[in-house]
Amino acid sequence: MISEVLPEPQWRARAAIHRARLDELVGPYLERRAAGSAHPVIDFLFTYYGHKPAQLRRWHPGFGIALAGADDYDGARGYHRVGLSGRDADRDNESRGGPALPGFDSRMTVFTADPAFLARRRDTIEFIADLLRATASRPAQLSCFGLHEWAMVYRADEVRHQQVPLRLGRTGTDSVVESMSLRCTHYDAFRFFTPDAVGRNIEPLTRADQVSREQPGCLHANMDLYKWGFKLAPLIASDVLLDFFEFACAARELDMRASPYDLSEYGYEPVPIETPAGRAEYVRAQSALSERSVQLRQVLLELCDGLLAGRIPESAR
Repeated sequence: MISEVLPEPQWRARAAIHRARLDELVGPYLERRAAGSAHPVIDFLFTYYGHKPAQLRRWHPGFGIALAGADDYDGARGYHRVGLSGRDADRDNESRGGPALPGFDSRMTVFTADPAFLARRRDTIEFIADLLRATASRPAQLSCFGLHEWAMVYRADEVRHQQVPLRLGRTGTDSVVESMSLRCTHYDAFRFFTPDAVGRNIEPLTRADQVSREQPGCLHANMDLYKWGFKLAPLIASDVLLDFFEFACAARELDMRASPYDLSEYGYEPVPIETPAGRAEYVRAQSALSERSVQLRQVLLELCDGLLAGRIPESAR
């Protein structure tokens, strides 16, 4: 079903705005990355999540919106070419519950997100929707103090970010972990705990119980909104995906400022969670991000529900 065909000048202008917004967020970083420079904070958003900057730069209008004159989308993942004549396109679209498409011209090269791709992604979309709904149903827990990063280097011979030192050294870092309870609820953080840290967590976590454990105060669960949104590309609009990415950037910054690493060389002031004042600062920032995540999670959930129903909600475009 196609609800709209965007003329080439219109969608190319929107694509340019999208790229400019991304460049404003991480343009200088991408330039350094292209030159081979590593960054212990921002690299994570592209290496751990496995989404290449070029993939994020490509603009998508979302399911049901077609692009005229879009030869550069030929062969792109999740797209197909619409090859019906104008009258037949109207008839076919109306039979699927969509509107007539005034101005549709079979001489145009028109591409849109492929319904067959949506069908193949249905199980993934259902899982994401179930996880988002379950997470949103729980109260935010704000007592972890970002100790997951400390648990990843607890009593370890090597640290994850070897190009930056530990602020408190090895002994001081271990002492901080031993002085507080580990209250991680996010499996994808927990699975990187050192063997000695695993048993210190308030409860063991497994992939199987992910849906029953994640909660909206968790920095990583909220950062993962970007991961889940990216898994829906190109079925959701890139404007929305960039909202998730922008939020992930903010969450990642707090994550690493509260980590055991000394990132002053990169311009990041620490949130010293080993002190009462630092823990209070972390909770304030974590709470603010949790509140921001509520709306973003709802938008993503509406997108999932819309895709499962074969539509995209207007409010989520």
